[in-house]
Amino acid sequence: MATPEARANPMLTPNKIGITKKEYQGSASTLCTGCGHDSVTLHIISAFYDLDIDPQNVAKFSGIGCSSKTPAYFLSGSHGFNAVHGRMPSVATGAAMANRKMVNIAVSGDGDTASIGMGQFIHIIRRNIPLLYIIENNGVYGLTKGQFSATSDKGSALKKGSTNLLEGIDLCLLALELGCGYVARSFSGDAKQMLPLIKGGLSHRGTAVMDVISPCITFNNHEGSTKSYKFVKDHDQAIQEIGFVPSYTPIDVDYEDGTSKVVEFPNGAKITLKKIERDYDATDRNAAFKVLHEAKSKGELLTGLFYVDPNTRPFQEVAQIVETPLVQLTVEQIRPSKAALAEVMESLK
Repeated sequence: MATPEARANPMLTPNKIGITKKEYQGSASTLCTGCGHDSVTLHIISAFYDLDIDPQNVAKFSGIGCSSKTPAYFLSGSHGFNAVHGRMPSVATGAAMANRKMVNIAVSGDGDTASIGMGQFIHIIRRNIPLLYIIENNGVYGLTKGQFSATSDKGSALKKGSTNLLEGIDLCLLALELGCGYVARSFSGDAKQMLPLIKGGLSHRGTAVMDVISPCITFNNHEGSTKSYKFVKDHDQAIQEIGFVPSYTPIDVDYEDGTSKVVEFPNGAKITLKKIERDYDATDRNAAFKVLHEAKSKGELLTGLFYVDPNTRPFQEVAQIVETPLVQLTVEQIRPSKAALAEVMESLK
């Protein structure tokens, strides 16, 4: 039973595995006050707390950039690796192959992913490595004073007035094209939408890509920017109401289109579901391409879960990696016998 102090302060209330939300925090943020990345951090902390995931079983990865500092601010008791610029997916792939029991989360930026890291981003999706890949997308290089990034929309303007003349890369469309089994986009300031999307990504069996529009208040929050707080709030078009039900909690609901229903979870939390009139099927890959292309042509910022394939096989299953972490295997288990080596050599003749 929670103490009176814990009941008064939700941060001190333990979850099902006895860990408080405060214990899911990390170091104090050194980002600019008001940075959207700090909001993403809070949503990640809430997701891990709500899903009762032990930080000791988590591996977090990042590259270089403002976004890649984010993992320092959550799950201080977890395992972490800050890779060189654009090379984080390779490190995450190796770690995931060496230990199948870890929960993997990667935080990158639009520069770290869509420019120097584009090749690695492509191949981590292609291999379907089980990890939640969050892109904190602000459209600029914040650490090098605000130049356009590869995701900057054509026609958007820098703080100093210059206009972007190149087409921006839509990372959600790219992930879909590559066959990613979980593709979503959200806004760092939309806790109601972001939290269930993060939970869904953490529960997906394979690579889950989340493109999060996270405004840079120092270099890209002005008139003319398409990734400022004002622009996103004015142009955000959500394609559905998002909710997440853990797989260990079977809940069936039945209600009519256009109506709402309150669903209570076993832990006492409640969520109100609203069945929207618009019929969007997030398991239809072609529909995802269509709505994204339509939104792009209209200049709309579409958010929500675009596509999910619950039947994907993570790379460890495809490669037949053993369940036991490689570091725990004995020499006898790793070293082939003379008979096995002789059989291999014979097959190569």
